Amino acid sequence: MKDTPLDLSHLAAVDGEYAARLLRRIREASLAGDRPPVAPRPVIEASWQRMRRLGVSPDGRTGPLVMTPEELEHRRRTSALGEVIRGVSDGLTGLVDPSLQILVVSDEQGRILWRQGSAKVMRRADGIRLEEGAAWSEQATGTNAIGTALAARVPVRVHSAEHFVHTLTRWTCAAAPVHDPRDGRLLGVVDVSGPATGFHPTTLALVTAVARLAEGELRERHLRAVERLRSVAAPILNRVGGRSVAVDTHGWTVAVTGMAPVDRLPLPKSVRPGRLWLPSLGMCAVEPLPGGWLLTVREEPPPDAESKVVLDLSRPRRWSVTVSGAAGSWARELTPRHAELLYVLAEHREGRSAAELAADVFGDRTRTVTVRAEMSRVRRHLAGVLAHRPYRFREEVEVAVVRPAHPADLLPHSTAPAVADGRLRG
Repeated sequence: MKDTPLDLSHLAAVDGEYAARLLRRIREASLAGDRPPVAPRPVIEASWQRMRRLGVSPDGRTGPLVMTPEELEHRRRTSALGEVIRGVSDGLTGLVDPSLQILVVSDEQGRILWRQGSAKVMRRADGIRLEEGAAWSEQATGTNAIGTALAARVPVRVHSAEHFVHTLTRWTCAAAPVHDPRDGRLLGVVDVSGPATGFHPTTLALVTAVARLAEGELRERHLRAVERLRSVAAPILNRVGGRSVAVDTHGWTVAVTGMAPVDRLPLPKSVRPGRLWLPSLGMCAVEPLPGGWLLTVREEPPPDAESKVVLDLSRPRRWSVTVSGAAGSWARELTPRHAELLYVLAEHREGRSAAELAADVFGDRTRTVTVRAEMSRVRRHLAGVLAHRPYRFREEVEVAVVRPAHPADLLPHSTAPAVADGRLRG
């Protein structure tokens, strides 16, 4: 027997029937708790384990409708993906066979917002509830490309019997997550699905490329918005004395005077005109600009230092850090890499050198340049609570880590040795 996971992409393209039979045997043995003839791919095995813990039935129905037409329309209007959906669909139209596959776009919760393709395939998709308004997170539909790409935060292909729920095993799908380049937030996924008989090994690469094109379009739109705001803010800052900075609503700097420029300032979720304390600037006067804010630093004694940091790793796809103290509190979502680094520092309050962090995160003590660059980015937003030489949380700061309910769900995307050790220790 083979224990090494086998990627059946090329085999499915050459001998689809044999690959489908082998996948069925792998699925049946794994669900029965027996040793499969070939180990499932790691991303699939990890997803199946999550399904067992969530209590998803392999014989259940899929994709229950959870949105009214009004809610669906609201989500479409408020989704940043709505700005680029035409480019996404145009990017895939000439690359996939519309007679065999359909294009699906979901939001960050796995709810399908748009669907496009031939009427014939969409009728078949209706049979598995792959339709607009349906929930396709792993919790709702089991292992599938949309939900698993959201859970793992990486492009995923799920072919035939790799699906956890039996009613999906005649389908194949490939999905890639789309992130907002302004703040790294997960926006949703682009997916191509169709009957398993129409499987093609290049579909995942195509979907991934189109997701990157969507992110590129969002980035270009953001840069144009920044330039428009800069044209308004620059003359104002020329008349303002002292230390001032103009930022867009996401905290990206567009103009600055009297201080060293930074790429981005962490802002609380709710900003209003008036007074605002920021860890990196101190007390600021806040005035509205069209599409952003003017922050003028007030030379006042700083409030008491932050007293508590909460690192929230409990959610499967969105990790955050919250800092609270006498000046109030503010929160920031974390990239996967920054979540790993802060988790390691929370576990090692005595601190870690760059080489130790490199071993913790990459399994390679020589990757200190990468670690220093990432820690520099982290400290731009957490300078008040992080120290260096060695990297650590400051001694006076209370640090709490909110972990997922099951140890195996700790940063499920991560291959960092320190995170893998944390999963084992629970």
